[in-house]
Amino acid sequence: MHRTIFKFPRLFVAESFSGTLLPIRAKQSGPFLVGSYQTVSGSRDLLAYGSRRNPIAKSFGLQVVTALQLGHKRQASDLLSEADVADHALNAEDIIYILEYCARTPDPLFVMETWRVLEGKNIALSWKCYMLITRALCNGGYLEEALQLVNFVRENNHMSFILPLYNCFLRACIKMKDMVLVNQCLDLMELQCSGKNEVTYTSLLKLAVRQENLSAVHEIWREYCKYYNMNIISLRKFIWSFTRLKDLKSALQTLHHMVDLAKERTSVCKTVEGKFYCPQLDIPIPSISSVGSSEYKDQQANSDSFDDEGLRCKLICSEDDMESSTRIRSLKGPYRNSVEVILRWSFDDVIYACAHLQNDELAQKLIVQMQKLGLEPSSCTYNSLAKAIISVGRIGDAIELLKEMESKNLKPNDSTLSLLSINCSKALDLDLAESLLNQIAASHNALPYIAFLQACEAMNQPERAVKMYAKMRKLKFKPDIRIYELLFSLFGNVNFPYEEGNLLSHAEATKRINAIEIDMLHNGIDHSKRSTINLLKALGSEGMVQQLLQYLHRVESKFFSHILDTDIFNAVLHSLVEAKENHKAIEMFRNMKVYGVLPDAATYNILIDCCSNMRCYTSACVLLSMMIRDGYPIQTSTYTVLIKVHLEYEDFPETLELLDRAISEVEKPDVLLFNTILRKACYRERIDVVETVLHAMYQQNIQPDVPTCSYVFSAYARCEFHNIAVEALQVLSMQMISHDLDTLEDIRRRYEHLILSENEEAEIRIMQIIQDSLELGAALLTLRWCSILGSSISWVPDQSPWAKRISTLSSNE
Repeated sequence: MHRTIFKFPRLFVAESFSGTLLPIRAKQSGPFLVGSYQTVSGSRDLLAYGSRRNPIAKSFGLQVVTALQLGHKRQASDLLSEADVADHALNAEDIIYILEYCARTPDPLFVMETWRVLEGKNIALSWKCYMLITRALCNGGYLEEALQLVNFVRENNHMSFILPLYNCFLRACIKMKDMVLVNQCLDLMELQCSGKNEVTYTSLLKLAVRQENLSAVHEIWREYCKYYNMNIISLRKFIWSFTRLKDLKSALQTLHHMVDLAKERTSVCKTVEGKFYCPQLDIPIPSISSVGSSEYKDQQANSDSFDDEGLRCKLICSEDDMESSTRIRSLKGPYRNSVEVILRWSFDDVIYACAHLQNDELAQKLIVQMQKLGLEPSSCTYNSLAKAIISVGRIGDAIELLKEMESKNLKPNDSTLSLLSINCSKALDLDLAESLLNQIAASHNALPYIAFLQACEAMNQPERAVKMYAKMRKLKFKPDIRIYELLFSLFGNVNFPYEEGNLLSHAEATKRINAIEIDMLHNGIDHSKRSTINLLKALGSEGMVQQLLQYLHRVESKFFSHILDTDIFNAVLHSLVEAKENHKAIEMFRNMKVYGVLPDAATYNILIDCCSNMRCYTSACVLLSMMIRDGYPIQTSTYTVLIKVHLEYEDFPETLELLDRAISEVEKPDVLLFNTILRKACYRERIDVVETVLHAMYQQNIQPDVPTCSYVFSAYARCEFHNIAVEALQVLSMQMISHDLDTLEDIRRRYEHLILSENEEAEIRIMQIIQDSLELGAALLTLRWCSILGSSISWVPDQSPWAKRISTLSSNE
């Protein structure tokens, strides 16, 4: 937009009156007189000037503003330019009325045009006019022009009202995040020794919060206390600053003094705009109140030295607090309402900080104190408390709090519902998460929907994800790339992992992938690295090797080459190895070097796994050597695939030696390392190998999982050791729950009735437990099966004869 750079007219300076310069009557007379003031007692009287104007006298200003409101700027300009005509006399109230509209709208272009008209008519302006012009320019984003005006006023020695202009400009620069102009304004204020007032300190507090500068807030506090008596409004601003910067200790101390200050009958008023203020002379006055004392300032400066427990005790209502409650309730009229509102806001701010710092206990104590002070918690208060409770994972308590809010006709806001829904999704409680999402009115926050889709993926319930995505489309929710990444993972494959792909599933998978990509194109979203990997994995899980390679060639094109990296090739290599396309996998490894993509540890593990398909241990050793040469340490996953290659030769002694080496070299072996050997030993009915591996697991304190139980039970059953099979299954099921006897005893008290019950509903209950914890549910189901077979359930697995024999096996056995 073209900006008009304008010149400023000559100003008329008032004479000194009681040490203060005030704008006075211009040297002209008649209808062009602007800015004649009487003696004023403070800046707020100046701000109120022009608000009590005669409706008939402002008829010309009303015509101009009406034209602007209707969008007829040319007509408004014509009216303004014809102001010299007798029927259109331009007076001070007309100018104020027009400038107020331009500042409120804002309309910086018309305010500059008004300025030029006033300049052409040689009309002097008042402090109010300059303030409105500056505000219109600042609100409209014309900061450079506003700075010109401030400099113009400063150069003409109008120091009596330069500080309000600086404050207006400073506030706009902070809002526009223009730090260059902010620093320039602060430098000018310091150079001109303009000083600071309460408005300045408020702007500096906002700047410190935006810069996350807690030390600056404390410095502002100390400087403020030197010149001003703290009032309930200023304390509220400092509390807001402390809570936004997560300084809970300082916020609590300030809140405590704020409650003490509320006992006094200090006047609290409202401006025309509905803002609270304490009427007082806004000039530097040394503080003599207890709040501004050096003792309290030292407390604020050294807030970290306070004991947390002692600080909490201050906020628990005592008899003095009850007296404060009585005094607050005894206040009458608007003061009581104003004090209650301001106190409630400050309590809300501190509870909001408790939510961010995950301090739900303190948040609840603050609620109790509010009620004892006679402050009824608002919807905002309950929302902050709910977030504090949710932050520590107490979902059930948060639900109860929402019910309490409903009983009080208070509605939780969308952010609270979103946060609770996210936590329910993380807990895999899809019913509750979906119910909360349905209560959200109109939120464009994608996080709760992403969390729900992730939960659907974890629970393998794509049908629920389809319904949620359909709801998102109905709400005209524009998805982002994270949504599409999950859609490829959820719907890219059809039969996996239950059965292998076939022609029908291939056709369905292709149809789904095409539909998702078309939707991406419609919304103007390109593939990300994660969406590409999920798509490639979907094609690989369906065994669609040809389509997989075709899509990789598409990624290799110049349009998507920026996302081509090691993870992309690893996804393709893994799918090729799973499909036993060994030669294509080797060729793909060679292509990585052509594109300059370096392999990582996962790449080498996949290729070593490929060697197991080809039964080539020599190639696996070569790859292992390359892996070490490239600086990648041998990890548990590497030993797992090496053991898998060994087992292709069914060389169990060498395999067990490799297992011992893995245990001694890796930091923490995982259960998959042992299951790899157990699987082959079960198939070959090698009980000796099974028991040796179990002995190693016992020594390393490795908890078995469901496949471990399956392999061990099957190995004994194949060899017709049925009693030992049931005994081993019972012991491993106990160990799958926990190795700790106290934990097992707790599980016994809670679930033993389900194991021994003859009611069929017990199995339904256990299946519900499986949804929350697979290991616990599977262990309970297995123990119930052992009980049905007539085996007595012992909750001390180490006392089992089989477990004792396994634990005492020799490593050479």
